[in-house]
Amino acid sequence: MKSLAGFAFCIVHTGKFFRVIWSSIHDVQIQAVARTLLPRLARRFAVRDDLALLPDDAPALFPVFLKLANRHCLAVGGGKVAEPRIESLLAAKANVLVVAPKGTSNVHQWAKEKKLVWEERPFELHDLNGMGLVICATSSAATNRAVYEESQNRGVLCNVADEPELSDFYFPTVMRRGTLQIAVSTGGNSLALEERLCQELHRLYGPEYEGWIEWLGKARASIFADPLSPRRRKTLLRKLASERGLEEFMRRRGMSTAGENR
Repeated sequence: MKSLAGFAFCIVHTGKFFRVIWSSIHDVQIQAVARTLLPRLARRFAVRDDLALLPDDAPALFPVFLKLANRHCLAVGGGKVAEPRIESLLAAKANVLVVAPKGTSNVHQWAKEKKLVWEERPFELHDLNGMGLVICATSSAATNRAVYEESQNRGVLCNVADEPELSDFYFPTVMRRGTLQIAVSTGGNSLALEERLCQELHRLYGPEYEGWIEWLGKARASIFADPLSPRRRKTLLRKLASERGLEEFMRRRGMSTAGENR
């Protein structure tokens, strides 16, 4: 029945392939069950074509991890929506200027600790001078659009919270284990799905990955320091980064993996 399960799943999601896959099923009993179940499954899980397919003009996103250390970044807005975005810029060691009449307690604290510069006033066009990246999260539609349009005029990448059409990039939901970062983005379509996928990634890649990846970095440096052939070096690196490599790393430290704890 495994073939039937896979067959039904494909029908629900890609009805166009029904005849191609059906012709590969020869078992009479499976065909009989399929004739009964598939129409029900299709009706239950059917998704309108205009919702299931991306429009032809949907922008293609370029996935990238940016190095923002010592780069000047502007945050317009200092409220609860802006706060996590500001925090992510600080984590990346960016030089952050916050422009907002009011700020959260954390923004107050970061300014007090001189982790950022906070100017308690409304946005002005000159705030964009010398900026390499801009985030905007205000309750004013006029301000949000002004920030975006001026950013476009200056060729500065801009993100306006909850405004996909006024954003050059999106903040993905990120699963972190030390230096391991797995970013999940739906292009601004479903934050709920991003969060669910990240929860699954947290369960799949447990805390052991943090120490293992740190060890892999040291092992890589040691391997590159040895006079090995490129082929031998590649083989060793792949072996260390394999599932068996993780198991050996954990065994030597008397630890269990996330998979073993489930």
